[in-house]
Amino acid sequence: MNVLDSSIANVSIPAISGDLGVSPGQGTWVITSFGIANAIAVPLTGWLTQRFGAVRLFTMSVLLFVLASWLCGLAHSLEMLVFFRVLQGLVAGPMVPLSQTLLLSSYPRAKAGTALALWGMTTLIAPVVGPLLGGWITDSMSWPWIFYINIPVGLFAAALTWSTYRHRETPIQKLPIDTIGLSLLVIWVGALQLMLDKGKELDWFASGTIVGLGLVALVSFVVFVVWELTEKHPVVDLRLFKSRNFSFGAFSLSVAYALFFGNVVLLPLWLQQWMGYTATNAGLALAPVGLLAILITPLIGKKVTVWDPRRIATMAFIGFAIVLWMRAQFTVQTDLMHVLIPTLMQGAAMAMFFIPLTTLTLTGIPPERIPSAAGLSNFARITAGAMGTSIATTLWDSRAALHHAHLTELLIQGQGIFGITVETLQAAGLTQAQALVQISRMIEQQAYTRAADDVFMASAYIFIGLIAFIWMTKRPAPLPPAAGGPGAPDAGGGH
Repeated sequence: MNVLDSSIANVSIPAISGDLGVSPGQGTWVITSFGIANAIAVPLTGWLTQRFGAVRLFTMSVLLFVLASWLCGLAHSLEMLVFFRVLQGLVAGPMVPLSQTLLLSSYPRAKAGTALALWGMTTLIAPVVGPLLGGWITDSMSWPWIFYINIPVGLFAAALTWSTYRHRETPIQKLPIDTIGLSLLVIWVGALQLMLDKGKELDWFASGTIVGLGLVALVSFVVFVVWELTEKHPVVDLRLFKSRNFSFGAFSLSVAYALFFGNVVLLPLWLQQWMGYTATNAGLALAPVGLLAILITPLIGKKVTVWDPRRIATMAFIGFAIVLWMRAQFTVQTDLMHVLIPTLMQGAAMAMFFIPLTTLTLTGIPPERIPSAAGLSNFARITAGAMGTSIATTLWDSRAALHHAHLTELLIQGQGIFGITVETLQAAGLTQAQALVQISRMIEQQAYTRAADDVFMASAYIFIGLIAFIWMTKRPAPLPPAAGGPGAPDAGGGH
């Protein structure tokens, strides 16, 4: 339910923005607001678990998620929807890490690998089900139902969890919380994301608001870093970046996820706005991404402790680069089959992406600091994903404006190909005004398609460049094949 909500809205953005009277660019705030709030809540999971107990916190998190989903469905303005999505992201923070904690408490160590491999499958099925379900619900009912669908699922999950685990509550103790560090974290992340979301609308640094948000983000980030490095109980343990593997691993994982998630949001927007796809068809075009991932992930989970994770991650980045290069060849004539092929291939790259990079990131971290390291790595990854969405859609619009200018600079009304096209359309029964609107639409379709190609190609180059950072990490000591199963959970845990 949690992972599904990060992808189910992707294909519904045009419908949501149209219904609420905003642009599709503003509609993407529905995705970025959830991601940022979720990222901020993840590092708090450890403190909240000790304060309330794992079972009580998980159950509360699910029930509050249900309430927030219901409120999202009731929203009748973008501001209301974004506010409730922030609430939904905040209460969702503990759900994924605590589901692993409770699952591991139910199985002996010998079966932990198998249990977490099955757990991991749910996070891979979501990219398949999310866009398909979101598209079908949007076309068949209306977009609020992509949120209402969480209500029966969440109530069932909460009841099942409480009935199974209520007598197995974890010990509770009151620990101090770094309120200043948390406040600074919320301020700098919030200001930076708001700057990225509103920049295009307010003409970037020509606007005093954007300059102000940039300064707030910069100053509060610097103060946050200094504070966290000197605080006894930091909300985020920045000292983990002293580890070479953690620094380069977390950086590679975050940048790669920003590229991946930004392109996952951009593709359905292009298909629906400029290629005439319905939400259902756009979901269908994205669905195959999980098929190869589901098949290959169990193998990677078993072999990641035997094979060199750096080689597997390199193959993943090369795979992503090839997929994005293929998408960079899209034209306005591209059919569904040519959209599906790179999407299907992307699933293989996904399977070789999360587990090896998480393994590399956590290598060399002492066992008692693994939860903090996993939390910080997840925070960086989810934050990067939200920011990647804003950057990808902003670049798409700016490149489209550039291509539009290039496509129209040689057109002179009534002359050459422009005049011939107008005459042809008028001969087909259109008035001159209708013919001009039709031509304008064709030019914009070309401009936005070329702009999408630019974003895809730039992302492919960055993936190739990221390979160098993977090889700056040290290889974990290889284990014999028999140890591969139990070794996999630590890798999969970060997913």
